[in-house]
Amino acid sequence: MSSLLLLAELAAIAIVFAGLPLAYLWTRPGYNFFQKLNWVLVFMTFDLIVFGAFTRLTDSGLGCPDWPGCYGTSNPWHAIGEIQLAEANMPTGPVTVIKAWIEMIHRYLAMTVGALILIQVGLAFGKLKSLGMKPFLGSLGLLVLVCVQGAFGAWTVTLKLQPIIVTIHLMLALVLLACLTAYAQQEWEEKSSSVLRFEPKPLSAKLLILAAMTLCMQIFLGAWVSTNYAVLACPDFPTCMGALLPETDWQEGFTLWRALGLNAQGESISPVALQTIHWAHRVFAVVAIAALGLLGVSALQLGNTALSGMGKIAKLLLGLLILQALTGISNVVFQWPLLAALMHTGGSAALVFCLVRLTQWCSWSAPVHIKMVKSL
Repeated sequence: MSSLLLLAELAAIAIVFAGLPLAYLWTRPGYNFFQKLNWVLVFMTFDLIVFGAFTRLTDSGLGCPDWPGCYGTSNPWHAIGEIQLAEANMPTGPVTVIKAWIEMIHRYLAMTVGALILIQVGLAFGKLKSLGMKPFLGSLGLLVLVCVQGAFGAWTVTLKLQPIIVTIHLMLALVLLACLTAYAQQEWEEKSSSVLRFEPKPLSAKLLILAAMTLCMQIFLGAWVSTNYAVLACPDFPTCMGALLPETDWQEGFTLWRALGLNAQGESISPVALQTIHWAHRVFAVVAIAALGLLGVSALQLGNTALSGMGKIAKLLLGLLILQALTGISNVVFQWPLLAALMHTGGSAALVFCLVRLTQWCSWSAPVHIKMVKSL
């Protein structure tokens, strides 16, 4: 299959997949179409992150060892001969029929998100007179970001699941989710009908930024654990290999540019390096829970007294922290069950969503006193 024909078929698949949510939105009354599309993009990106984790956890990342197609075709049906031959040569290897479909469905979902963002750009361009340049430029930025994310998706395959590339791929997906959420929660209104509203913003921005930086570091450490397959490097809890302070090798464990399963010298990575990777994520989890818990409690207190919307997000944030702790421990105690691992990744994405949502109520100044809120 020629490259142009392959791209045309993949584009057609993306259009069909994107048409399903668009058709649904078109039939739903209520909010304006542009605003509904923005929130659908948030939902679909969250799903894409979880399905990406499913692709990685089922070892399907190389289910189709080329990109963007599968053995030069648009779907595994057209490459069934090559896939079955590879599976016969290595029955437990990276290429099987099921893994090929998992990998391609992940790519189809990614293309769908890209297609919907293109439509978002078009709609924002059509609203230049009524909304100005801000939503259009924001949408263009999202388009650039999703293209960069697609490039890292390609490098994930061509560089054979190199840990730092896969880790950046996940981090960029979460950045995309954060940016889409920030974009969707803007109340894009027609200039003629816009109303200036005064709302209290009592949540400390400094506390929110501290929590966001902590969460970012913890997600990176978690992604580094997953992409290096170091989840079971410490098979016990709360100790690691029976020790409260296990043996570590920070240099080998955190050498970023290296192939999967190898160290910087091209030799097999040592068990000590893997348990160092695992231990770092486990220890820093205490810091992350403390920072996010403090933010959640602060938001809950302020939300219960002044802003019900913030209170709901705060409750979700605190509930997700408990879920993250339980699923993280379950991954060790129950030897990395697929469901717990997927929930752990999904919980991380949901925490990012919560932090972005809380930006609506944050301020660099001191929290607004409840009497001031009531007076407004």
